[in-house]
Amino acid sequence: MHRTNQDQRGQSPWRLIPAATLATFICLSPFAYAQLPAGTRDAASETQQDPLRTQAAEALSKQDFATAIKLLSDLSEKNPNDAQVLYNLGSAQESLDRNSEAEASYRRAIAISPNLIEPHLALGLLLARSGRTNDAHTELGAAAAVPNGDAALRARAYRALARLDQPSNPAGASDELLSALKLSSETPDDILLSGELAEANNDLLGAETAYRRLLTADPDNVQAIAALVHILVRQQKADQAEPLLTSALQKHPDDPTLNSQLASLYETQNKPDQALPIVEKLHASHAQDAAITRLLARLYVRSGHYEKALPLYTSLAAVSPGDPTLLDDQADALIRLRRSADAEPLLQRAIADPRAFPSPEAYGVALSHLAFAATNNNDPATALRALELRAKVLPPTPSAIFLAAAAHDKLHHVKEASDMYKQFLAVAKGQFPDEEWEARHRLITLEHMK
Repeated sequence: MHRTNQDQRGQSPWRLIPAATLATFICLSPFAYAQLPAGTRDAASETQQDPLRTQAAEALSKQDFATAIKLLSDLSEKNPNDAQVLYNLGSAQESLDRNSEAEASYRRAIAISPNLIEPHLALGLLLARSGRTNDAHTELGAAAAVPNGDAALRARAYRALARLDQPSNPAGASDELLSALKLSSETPDDILLSGELAEANNDLLGAETAYRRLLTADPDNVQAIAALVHILVRQQKADQAEPLLTSALQKHPDDPTLNSQLASLYETQNKPDQALPIVEKLHASHAQDAAITRLLARLYVRSGHYEKALPLYTSLAAVSPGDPTLLDDQADALIRLRRSADAEPLLQRAIADPRAFPSPEAYGVALSHLAFAATNNNDPATALRALELRAKVLPPTPSAIFLAAAAHDKLHHVKEASDMYKQFLAVAKGQFPDEEWEARHRLITLEHMK
């Protein structure tokens, strides 16, 4: 996605309340305690008498979470039914990444006061960060539904729900975003999310409108620029995307997303020489970024620098050995470097699981490469098997027909070879002069073998 995991204040959307605010919660006024749900202990008198509360508040304000945890643990032992203390304890534990302890504290607070919104919301965000989306959804839904809950916190819960539902349920996420907007003012991140949801629903014009609306309010928003460029490219409006990128890069020359987008745009326009210096610069400062490395390797292939592409693909395949497309790319570079003997075993590994490919077409491309490598390695049986599998996912091409003819020829399948050479000549029509010359001469030879 185009967004980062930051909200409009620069904080993670899966974080809840800063330590300075927590410090005020620990010393709640008698009135504030009176607003807690039934069953929560009224600790107003204890607030005045117990110095632990003041000390805990001071520790939180200083972000001394270790001290705060000790003080709050003592307070929770003395006040086992004080949901607010347990919530504060969980927040301090979470600040030190003691997440299992924080979860337990939040759950204890919820058990005591089910209608206290803060622990529901904090637990939901914690679970979301941990990848436990179903449990997170439950807690965030409970936070959003708290009767008379703080409007800003309920809106936060709805926004978090929208982010959770965005990948699998964009329609539901849109409803949750609307619920958040009924409780609080629209933010730039809301506009960005609305565009992403429109895009997920294949409403490309709606997405473009949202991104342009955000840029009208915030012309220098890099996320919005990147999102708009992405949607323009999807709509085949490269003429609008390129000036938008070049203008943005004047202000943000080192932004990796914008640079990658411009390089990709040049690549689709068959301008590898313009894309290469951009990506080489990016790779120099982001050598561990797999997407940038892969883009650079692809551009090296497009521009004929196969010897530069090969080590990049090799390193990527070593990090992601389960990605068959990387094995295919590595093998393709080896074939172009006339190292088909090294390429064939990589391609055999790549095609072992067709389901691992992102699409049947990508699987078919790998089979084409295998057929070519096997042909170069004088392995006609493997070439034919690869071409038979390829025919199930891709239409025939002149190159594939010629490889099949050559394989049958080497296996002394006279009739099949003759038929395939004739098919090749019927579709080649002067595009492959060397292969067409060979096909005609092989047909003459095969005629004498019948």
